[in-house]
Amino acid sequence: MNIVSWIVLGLLAGVAAKILLPGRDPGGIVGTTVIGIVGAFIGGWLSARFLDRPITADFYDGATWLSAIGGSLVLLIAYRIFFGHSRER
Repeated sequence: MNIVSWIVLGLLAGVAAKILLPGRDPGGIVGTTVIGIVGAFIGGWLSARFLDRPITADFYDGATWLSAIGGSLVLLIAYRIFFGHSRER
């Protein structure tokens, strides 16, 4: 996959992470989008590096999607923990 495919995958992974983990985010839609893109890259890298699951050239590979969504979820949770301030309203 090329860089544009990873960005599109990241956008969609960010949307999926937001659906799976609803709530208020400090960054809004732009922050969630950036988290999705970065999470897709991190999830893909971790999957290839530590799970011995090479990144395929197929955009529709289920393992690639799961790693991208998982990376986005982890990054969204960390973002909320460090920058959330959800107790202050």
